[in-house]
Amino acid sequence: MASELVHEPVPELDDAYKLRPEDVREPPRTLAGRLRYLGPGLVLSASVVGSGELIVTTSLGARAGFVLLWLVIFGAAVKVWIQLELARWAILNGRTALDGYSTVAPRIGRMGWINWLWIALDVAKSFQRGGVVGATAAACSLMLPLYGAALGRPSLVLWTVIIAVVTVLLLQSSRYGMVEGVTTVSVAVFTLSTVSIALILPWTEFSYGPADIGTGLSLTIPAGTIGLALAMFGSTGVGADDMTNYTYWCLEKGYARWTGPDDGSEERARRAEGWLRVMRLDVLMSWLICTACTLSFYLVGASVLRPQNLVPEGNVMLSTLSRIYTDTLGTWAEYLFLIGAVAVLFSTHIASAAAVPRLWTNTLGLLGVLDWNDVRVRRRTMRILTFCLPTLWAVFYLFVQSPLVMVQIGAIGTGIFLLAVTAAVWKLRTTEVDARYKANRWMTLALVLSSVGIGLLGVYTVLEVLGLSIG
Repeated sequence: MASELVHEPVPELDDAYKLRPEDVREPPRTLAGRLRYLGPGLVLSASVVGSGELIVTTSLGARAGFVLLWLVIFGAAVKVWIQLELARWAILNGRTALDGYSTVAPRIGRMGWINWLWIALDVAKSFQRGGVVGATAAACSLMLPLYGAALGRPSLVLWTVIIAVVTVLLLQSSRYGMVEGVTTVSVAVFTLSTVSIALILPWTEFSYGPADIGTGLSLTIPAGTIGLALAMFGSTGVGADDMTNYTYWCLEKGYARWTGPDDGSEERARRAEGWLRVMRLDVLMSWLICTACTLSFYLVGASVLRPQNLVPEGNVMLSTLSRIYTDTLGTWAEYLFLIGAVAVLFSTHIASAAAVPRLWTNTLGLLGVLDWNDVRVRRRTMRILTFCLPTLWAVFYLFVQSPLVMVQIGAIGTGIFLLAVTAAVWKLRTTEVDARYKANRWMTLALVLSSVGIGLLGVYTVLEVLGLSIG
């Protein structure tokens, strides 16, 4: 029996990246039916509602106060249209984002320039992922030191090793369903608790009012906050890496496979429209979750931490962030915060640890190192990378030992990559999406405004970094 299992071929049906006529499925026609097929957006929310919101956005609120509230709203709203366009292309063509980027000129060797940019920036993102590992280890150390004092190096090292081992064990199956299941509950719990805190603040000593909100909508970036502001824009809401990852989750969920290969028939076009409606609802739900969390984290940082001159830094970052709960609910709430922090940070880590091996495996396929279309080779490579990459991120954290700085490094890189992804989306939309799927003028207008906004912010950032004034 064991021998039979070893030599059993991998069923073709298990390959979510292959479109076959026999795998097509009629899309749901009602809202209730569409809700049953949501999922990729929840995984996306898990990757977003973590390091960006909990660490960077709260720190930005603590440093800048309410004045950058407009950037939080802008960052959450402007990028979702790029995500929608990229996901639509992926579902219609049954291809991954990195595969699409490889067609954008100029090509350098076997891949496009955006693929090489992704490789370079993924090194920076590794610091951010290490920061998430470190923040999770710090939360665990505060809650249960295990060895030595809380936040002492022995305790942090032990928890970092435990987190790396648990991650590898959980993800060895490389199954999408497991990732969706692990991330959904933890995001829901911590989102509800954080939004609740933001809503009750007006009835506490850390209240905020219309005047504070008005200040936050003044469209200015104070001196000394440009780096953190850029990191916040890059890491909150849907980042360029999240958009890229989302195409893999859409394919593995089955949206493209159920749509089927493009045979030019009206039936296929009708199925495509139906599954694209499901995807748009999935994006809407994840956008609502991410926006609510982003605003809540920023508001509590500006209302609770800013007046007390408390800025989350270093390994005591989580102790500072816990003041959001203890100063509003009492000292008993510290453990409530730590449990929630572990849940949301670990779910973010799991989402990254599941996505990045897929992207690197795809990249190796594009480079000709392996055959991406061979299911056995693909899964074996992803398992190897699932062991290596989380271990590397853990090592990064143990050497740097500053989660906030690590998250900022990766987030700024994400902001730069966003400009490249925007350019790729326009190329793919123009050359590889049929006109019938681009008929909605309002969505086209939103995409144009989104692209202009991202471009202007990129120019503004470059000028600020160079010390030049716009006037």
